[in-house]
Amino acid sequence: MASNRTRRIAKEIADIHADTHSGITAEPVGSEEDITHLRGSFPGPPGTPYEGGTYKIDVKIPTEYPFRPPVMKFETKVWHPNVSSQTGAICLDTLSTAWSPVLTIKSALLSLQSLLSTPEPKDPQDAEVANMLIRRPKEFERVAQEWATLYAGAPRKQGGEGSGGATDESLRKQELKSKEDQEREDLAKYDGYNKDLIDRFCSMGFDVDRVVSAFNYVGIDRMDGEDYELEEAYMGDITARLLGEP
Repeated sequence: MASNRTRRIAKEIADIHADTHSGITAEPVGSEEDITHLRGSFPGPPGTPYEGGTYKIDVKIPTEYPFRPPVMKFETKVWHPNVSSQTGAICLDTLSTAWSPVLTIKSALLSLQSLLSTPEPKDPQDAEVANMLIRRPKEFERVAQEWATLYAGAPRKQGGEGSGGATDESLRKQELKSKEDQEREDLAKYDGYNKDLIDRFCSMGFDVDRVVSAFNYVGIDRMDGEDYELEEAYMGDITARLLGEP
């Protein structure tokens, strides 16, 4: 006899099949009898860099469903600050703290579609993408469109590269350039100090800028960027500065 959970999942899948307007789909990944592992999909929202693409989502239904949310991740690679460009992991309240048993697989997929329209770079899953969106929004849009074409089957925008191979190579160069730019920006924050030396204080909960400022205030030697052990007196001065002591 089917459990309440199984009956609910089956009804939700049937409701998705009955909706011919939203473009949302959900099908079992393996055996038709196992409806706890699904592959969902939805179209990229209009007016976004993702328009025209189809985004596939891996959906695993936990034993405690609907009291716990489905576990979802993007199978389709997507350039978005709230989705890992490497693993497809998602940062979305609806799939964690804001989940409610009244929500459904379909509403969760619709939330992901909405997430593509309303990125939240200040609460990122992928810091590199979020940094690009904040600092270089035009470049972010271009890369997001290239990924939509390359991975989600979106049509090429007018003025795009003529061949898929050229686009792929362009994309790889862009990713490499973005990573190199990010690394340079990150190293610049350390103001010539050794990264590991600064990070030992950052691990205590202070941000890089604040630690570097404390090092400058105390007059710590940069030692040409080499790592070294600070004297205990300097450690105390830096800590006092970070804690706001005079």
